Amino acid sequence: MSVRTVCLHGPESTGKSTVAPRLAQQFDSVSVAEFGRTYCETYGIDLTMADLVMIARTQDAKARTARESGARPVILDTDPLMSAVWADMMFGRRDPWFDRWDATADLYLLFDIDLPWVEDGTRMFGTQRARERFFDLSRRELERRNVPWVLIQGEGSRRYLNAVAAIRAAM
Repeated sequence: MSVRTVCLHGPESTGKSTVAPRLAQQFDSVSVAEFGRTYCETYGIDLTMADLVMIARTQDAKARTARESGARPVILDTDPLMSAVWADMMFGRRDPWFDRWDATADLYLLFDIDLPWVEDGTRMFGTQRARERFFDLSRRELERRNVPWVLIQGEGSRRYLNAVAAIRAAM
């Protein structure tokens, strides 16, 4: 497998935004930060479906620009598949745009909910039941799309090292 893009996928508060830049540094590449976080920090978390589509389109545009840079593997903190799961979590449905989007990553790292949930002002689903539902929806989206993925678990440096090992195994 030629891995050009690796996307970190999974519920909030699982370490994706912490691990993404470290992975980019490890592989002498670039990472694309989560635009949705920036958006919510600016405009709040009372999101509409139109907000989620705009966030996903912006995230996708940033990912395309990073891929065009020639860096390999580009590390994506998230992508529109995750925005689709957010729509499922928040509204129980999704805009048809999400299912038409087809620029999936070469490898997805599904981050487990084995870390404590931390409130940061932009997170919404902190109960154990909500986290489990979010994780299940995240996993099902990867399965539904039939994309290659690896479950990433562990605390601290173990989580990071597991992500590095998963990427190396796919290269």
